[in-house]
Amino acid sequence: MAESFQIDVLDRGVLSLRGPLTMENVPPFLNAVRREGAPTMILDFTGVPYLDSSGLGSLVSAYTSCAKSGRRVALTGVNKRVLKVFEITKVERIFLMFPTLSDALEAFTNAGTA
Repeated sequence: MAESFQIDVLDRGVLSLRGPLTMENVPPFLNAVRREGAPTMILDFTGVPYLDSSGLGSLVSAYTSCAKSGRRVALTGVNKRVLKVFEITKVERIFLMFPTLSDALEAFTNAGTA
């Protein structure tokens, strides 16, 4: 049985993911991303223990579709295991990453007032 995966919309533009981002969970993840129309989307990975190649592909796909429509994507709470996958596949350079959700929110809030 696959581990449960859950997506919570914490605020406009903030999606909190819980559970592994794997092939079984890609459709609900991409649907949630498509429904989110905020100019900046923050994906909180604090609850994501790992992701597989399908999960990684869906993340890059989400990034690409957001970038095409002029939206930004940021990741927060990425653990060492997930970060290692990003580094090996060289995708860590395309994502804005913040240690915590509050760091990301603060960065984007201040960016609007600078």
